[in-house]
Amino acid sequence: MYATNYHRASSVEDAVQLVSGGDEAKFLSGGQTLLPTMKQRLAAPSDLVDLRHVAAMKGISVNGGTIRIGAATTHAEVANSAEIAAACPGLCHLAAHIGDPHVRHMGTIGGSIANNDPAADYPAGLLALNATIVTNTRSISADDFFTGMFDTALEEGELIVAVEITAPAKCGYAKFPNPASRYALTGVFVARQGDGSVRVAVTGAGSDGVFRQAEMEQALASDFSATALDGVSVDDSDLMADIHASSAYRANLVKVMAKRAVTAAG
Repeated sequence: MYATNYHRASSVEDAVQLVSGGDEAKFLSGGQTLLPTMKQRLAAPSDLVDLRHVAAMKGISVNGGTIRIGAATTHAEVANSAEIAAACPGLCHLAAHIGDPHVRHMGTIGGSIANNDPAADYPAGLLALNATIVTNTRSISADDFFTGMFDTALEEGELIVAVEITAPAKCGYAKFPNPASRYALTGVFVARQGDGSVRVAVTGAGSDGVFRQAEMEQALASDFSATALDGVSVDDSDLMADIHASSAYRANLVKVMAKRAVTAAG
């Protein structure tokens, strides 16, 4: 690793000020992506601003139908939250299957979505749930937040503070994990709202990162059952192909995982 300056932020304002004062400063949350990248000498930030001690970025609250999760909340905390389990059980299931126990106790929801890895789990969950990403300066809808592979709407120095979700009527998540990394070879999150509208988001398969599957949304809005997806055809022209799976294989996985997610949602 290259030499870097370490800073422990005490508040959101402190963190933003510390990053703005560094030449190539980076926010550090769980460090599950940034630290390995630094060890490989693929990144060399001049300053690291540690967010793990910022109280305003931690915690989970459910108020009526609104779920608020602090950006520095770990995957394990989301997975084990009784409040979230009652309001949005699919999100608990998603968090419980990220990586291994070490990753789940260090990685955070804010770090995951800020990185927007094309095979990460949370982007699919937040996109399907129509979440709002709250930063130190504004609120961004999930539709506008995830802009491409490893790319988001965040501006330079902007910090995710929390995520807000309206509890769905039903939701479920299913993924086919890479056996080594546990990243999603393909993962699908399905959410049905009280008005009958449905959102389906896919991770691990898109050539440009997480995306919504409109045909499945239409089919499930009419009939929220796994059999409703039988007639849906998944186009593989914009799907990834790599050493793990061809685009055609991923297209099949999208359908299989979507059916499993609907079944899990009940």
